[in-house]
Amino acid sequence: MKYYPHPILAKEGWLYIGLSTVIAILLLMYNFWVALPFILIATFIIQFFRDPPRNIPSDPNIILSPADGKVICIEECQDVYQNTPALKISIFMNVFNVHSNRSPADGVVEQLNYIPGKFVNADFDKASVENERNAMILKLANGDKITCVQIAGLIARRILCYTKVGASLSRGERYGFIRFGSRVDVYLPLNYKPLVSLGQKVKATENILAKLEA
Repeated sequence: MKYYPHPILAKEGWLYIGLSTVIAILLLMYNFWVALPFILIATFIIQFFRDPPRNIPSDPNIILSPADGKVICIEECQDVYQNTPALKISIFMNVFNVHSNRSPADGVVEQLNYIPGKFVNADFDKASVENERNAMILKLANGDKITCVQIAGLIARRILCYTKVGASLSRGERYGFIRFGSRVDVYLPLNYKPLVSLGQKVKATENILAKLEA
């Protein structure tokens, strides 16, 4: 199954793509070597804002990756947004990853919590509690609740979340975007078993983070 009702170049980047491309073309008409740095900048911006379709596994007992990136944390801890013990899986997105955020499961948005904060390197553990972030609590059909937290990073200064409390999200549905490097933390009930390993590179919706244990 694929869920892809949006442009292959994310709408969040259209202004940046347009301006950088126009500048590069105008300078190219003047001198190639003068234009070259701007061509490279435009190329980088275009690749940053790509938002390709993805295959979406349909097993209702799995939790999908909400973001592209590298798994940097798998641990049991306290979900401070629900005040419950949880399995935490964190994904770090560098500037070369796709930065569209997608729902990790089918569910209803029960709570949204935006918290202003710092912009330390999102690869650091303290980014989870110190950086600007937006937490979404999703209630699944089986009654389980999971928390998905968008976290701004050292370069990222803009968290975008388009869903609302009460909205129903389908797995793989695009619900947000973070510009220029960031992190997503997923908190799951302890009866979910992680299916990823530290350092593993994952793709949003295509990779399975965890599965509900029988």
